[in-house]
Amino acid sequence: MSITVKTFARLADAAGALSSDRGARFLGGGTLIMRAVNEADPTIETIVRSTDPSLQHLSVSSGRIELGAGVTMGAILAERELGFLHPVARAVGGPAVREAATVGGNLFAPSPYGDFATALLALDATVTLAGGFGQRELLLEELLSRRERGAALVASVAFKRPADDSFRFTKVTRVHPKGIAVLSIAAQLPLASGRVTGARIAYGAMGQTPVRAKAAERALEGRTLDAAGIAAATAVAADGTSPADDAIASAWWRREILPVYLRRLLLGTA
Repeated sequence: MSITVKTFARLADAAGALSSDRGARFLGGGTLIMRAVNEADPTIETIVRSTDPSLQHLSVSSGRIELGAGVTMGAILAERELGFLHPVARAVGGPAVREAATVGGNLFAPSPYGDFATALLALDATVTLAGGFGQRELLLEELLSRRERGAALVASVAFKRPADDSFRFTKVTRVHPKGIAVLSIAAQLPLASGRVTGARIAYGAMGQTPVRAKAAERALEGRTLDAAGIAAATAVAADGTSPADDAIASAWWRREILPVYLRRLLLGTA
């Protein structure tokens, strides 16, 4: 199998090449695409890469965080101001993988992977897509809902910095510390006068892509984060999910344990 590699200095040019070639795939950290290449995936005919420095951009302010699509899990772990994301980055493979795995690539990781994308969904992230004629922004949730995402070239993601202690993440795995997810849960839980207001909860490995737990979010609204307050949320924890049977866990098992781990996360004991 012969594969052509094309390298572009500008992200816009890489986006143009990607959109004009159905057999082209973008190479970021390589943790996904190189596995496919090594397995002789016949759909990959061209590898597109870019040296545009914007891909490595990382900006942290008091109100907003921007991450270039090429920022690695290792770079996130090295940034003290992103401490709330360190448990998420550490959940992505081992040390060698984290030095290669990128923010943008994780958005396209198939279930049961995609732990970082799950966290970004809970953080209400927006995605900037690069194109040959410029860039446009859309909600990550919209990108994840698309049937075809392969032609999209993510330039960066951005989100509001969560209030102190409002973001939580947990991952259930059979192999610690770097196993594949049985499921993962990320939640942003803003409080006003001790009650939840505007909760966002996302699940990984509970669908083809990370999904919002909208029923649980609605059930939490206006409640306190104690056992009584979260009972309504755990009762509807699995609503709207469609987990798969795979070598890691059955769909039945994922649905069974989801309320248990959601309860622990909401209580702060996960």
